[in-house]
Amino acid sequence: MSTASFPPAWVKAEGPGPVPRWLRLTLLVASSATLVLVAAALVAVHFLLQPERITAMLQSQAREAGLDLSLASPATPALFPRPALELQGITLSAQGANMPILLAARGTLALPWRTLFRGETIISQMQIDSPRVDLDALQSWLSGLPSGPSTPPADIPRIVAGVHITRGSVVRGNQMLLGDVELDAGTLAAQQPFLLTITAKDAQGTPTQLRLSLTPSINRGSLQLDNIALHLAHNTTVTLELKGNARWRGAADATAHLDGKLDHANSGTYATSIELSPANESNPLMLGLKLDGPDNHADLQVPPLAFVEWWSQLDHDEGPRLAVPPGNGHAEIAKIDTGDVSIEGLTIQAGTDVPAPASSSAAPPQSSGAKQAPAKSATKRKTP
Repeated sequence: MSTASFPPAWVKAEGPGPVPRWLRLTLLVASSATLVLVAAALVAVHFLLQPERITAMLQSQAREAGLDLSLASPATPALFPRPALELQGITLSAQGANMPILLAARGTLALPWRTLFRGETIISQMQIDSPRVDLDALQSWLSGLPSGPSTPPADIPRIVAGVHITRGSVVRGNQMLLGDVELDAGTLAAQQPFLLTITAKDAQGTPTQLRLSLTPSINRGSLQLDNIALHLAHNTTVTLELKGNARWRGAADATAHLDGKLDHANSGTYATSIELSPANESNPLMLGLKLDGPDNHADLQVPPLAFVEWWSQLDHDEGPRLAVPPGNGHAEIAKIDTGDVSIEGLTIQAGTDVPAPASSSAAPPQSSGAKQAPAKSATKRKTP
């Protein structure tokens, strides 16, 4: 019996044949032309984007605000997926200061395609990777700034550039306050919704999320913030939802009203409202805080800046400093937990809401500036 070989004899196993000369020449010419076009495109992009000019513009704007902006290396242009300038080693400091306000590994300034043809300096988005913001340096720069305008602007400045921040951190010296900061801010324009989203983790790794939306406009010489919607969530335990409107007419003539609720997974739901009253001849700008729910009740009228200062003393470097907040009202708070400081059984009575002593049935009313120490409070600093 005959056998057939495998593979059949008529199949000839050969490797690929030689590439024709004309094909090799075509590939060589095509690849060379591609390289020339890419090089020409990069030169054109560098010429049209003019990174030196845009960098100088940013540094000039920083100097006008009392800041110094420096880069570890010159900005480099990019074409795909869209025109952009790549920034490396960003440092932003107050003029004459030793401590930088912001350090960032890299940043990208995205530009619209029309920038290539019209020469317009328009930034459509600013992306910053791994920025580190020092709160002490920032506060020092802010304290040196002149007081803000006493009247609203004639129009809302249009800011086309959105901001996208990834892997950011906020520190105070060597102390980490917030990490894994992600921020997205949209375009700012009159009568257009403005959106801001921030997520971060505190020093204990607890996540926090903030979402804010509002619509700014100028109406009859006043700045209006309509359709304010605020969402603040701390871990899965505390969620604050507020909605309302605000108006600023100049100086301390500001009003705001926000209503909503605060949900606490362990204690229940609280009706919450914030009211801002304008200053007059006898009273400063006042912030009204109302909270009503299980185990916690508050109705306070306080000057905003003084209240912020009072709150900051709860986490003082040398230990918590508990005192009655400035203003008028009363509060019964079962527990306040600020991370490093826990306060339990806090009762506040101040100003005209302070009850008369039991031994006096006809005590004269106290002035709005009078205060009485808390009825009871327990304060402790947590160990790291």
